[in-house]
Amino acid sequence: MKVILLDNIQGHGKKGDIVTVNDGYARNYLLPKKLAVEATKSVLNEIQQKVAKEQRILKEERLAAEEQAKKMSGTVIEVKMRCGDDGKMYGSVTNQNVADALKEIGYDIDKKKITIKDNIKTLGIYDAEVKVYKDITAKIKINVCKN
Repeated sequence: MKVILLDNIQGHGKKGDIVTVNDGYARNYLLPKKLAVEATKSVLNEIQQKVAKEQRILKEERLAAEEQAKKMSGTVIEVKMRCGDDGKMYGSVTNQNVADALKEIGYDIDKKKITIKDNIKTLGIYDAEVKVYKDITAKIKINVCKN
């Protein structure tokens, strides 16, 4: 009997695989425990449509992320920090500071997706990377100035 696995089953396959198993194993174990469904034409067609829809959504998300990365690349954001008379900052610039500055100019980015190469403890211009999508990043500049 051909079945579509709904979960990973050791020795048979991974979730989504179409495998051939013994009729008794399918009827007595896989189907009652909802680990698989019988591979009929209607089920195969339904799964094929679901996969096509997921691929279309992922493609749209990727295109939107590429466009956002193009817009964001080369952006210079300004982060204002409290400083002493000699230009030395109290504390350092964090990912949260950069995320807040990006939010002010219209980009809602999570602080975990921002990578700053060096610790920023003095005024100046620094480079950072923002991970927009799985493998899409945008390079931005951070202008740290006196508050």
